[in-house]
Amino acid sequence: MRILVTGGAGYIGSHTCIELIKANYEVIVVDNLCNSSVESLKRVEGLVDRKIPFHKVDIRDKDSLTKVFEQYQIDGVIHFAALKAVAESVEKPIEYYDVNVNGTVVLANVMREFNCKIFVFSSSATVYGDPHTLPIKEDFPLTATNPYGRSKLIIEEFLKDIFIADDSWRISLLRYFNPIGADKSGLIGEDPKGTPNNLISYISQVAVGKLEKLSVFGGDYDTSDGTGVRDYIHVSDLAKGHVKALKVLKDKPQLLIVNLGTGNGYSVLDIVKAFKRVSGKDIPYHIVGRRPGDIPTCYTDPAYAKEKLNWNAEYELEDMCEDTWRWQSMNPDGY
Repeated sequence: MRILVTGGAGYIGSHTCIELIKANYEVIVVDNLCNSSVESLKRVEGLVDRKIPFHKVDIRDKDSLTKVFEQYQIDGVIHFAALKAVAESVEKPIEYYDVNVNGTVVLANVMREFNCKIFVFSSSATVYGDPHTLPIKEDFPLTATNPYGRSKLIIEEFLKDIFIADDSWRISLLRYFNPIGADKSGLIGEDPKGTPNNLISYISQVAVGKLEKLSVFGGDYDTSDGTGVRDYIHVSDLAKGHVKALKVLKDKPQLLIVNLGTGNGYSVLDIVKAFKRVSGKDIPYHIVGRRPGDIPTCYTDPAYAKEKLNWNAEYELEDMCEDTWRWQSMNPDGY
């Protein structure tokens, strides 16, 4: 099968390219490189010993996307391309709806024109909003507390409507929790442009000396130590979940909705302590105000992913921190 990976030069996309190629899929990547680097794909090519066709394309550009579909006989799409920062989405809702929602509509339109109906969507646990109880299961009510989460929720509803209208589609909505970690090689990892939005990237840049100290957003939540609690999942585990989803979608047309997480909740300070242990570096931090759109606690029940995808997370928190530190220490300035 030939799979188009949108946003394939990004953090999760590049790791998923590795797992797809290991599973004998052919991979084509489109990415506009607004928050990624083509260097990541060059390193992936070295790791898998295979060339990956790459096209610098914005998914909102229908003509350019159409040319990619004309050039390759694409069997399915894994759709990562998106803007992804919660706090930024509160400041820039127009940009988030344009890239995330409009971009997905353009992509689905081109797929329909080429009768390509396998679609794995990179969704998010933010579609659950502030959950009424924990752990979070797939049948929980959906809502959103910020424009980023709302854009993911709108796309989910859009894809559900596509399936209702034409049930020959094979669609999977994968709701991620918090990806961290890096490939064991240390050659690819998360390389945010500017100040990191994700906790582990911020911590690792403090550890390597690029940033002075970590800002912890909120120390007064109703949690064990007052800091926010999240379900952190190794990016390589997450990548394998996409391969499993493709395998299930090949069996029959369906709409498959699955949470991908470990089922364990760790606080910000739990992560700081674990990272300090594996890196041997001090992580100075200070508590600042809560970020708009954040919630206190978020972790999944992974049972459904095991049942439907035969998938479960394999890496522990120490592995995630160790692999992040290997990437950051080998690549202090990223790509």
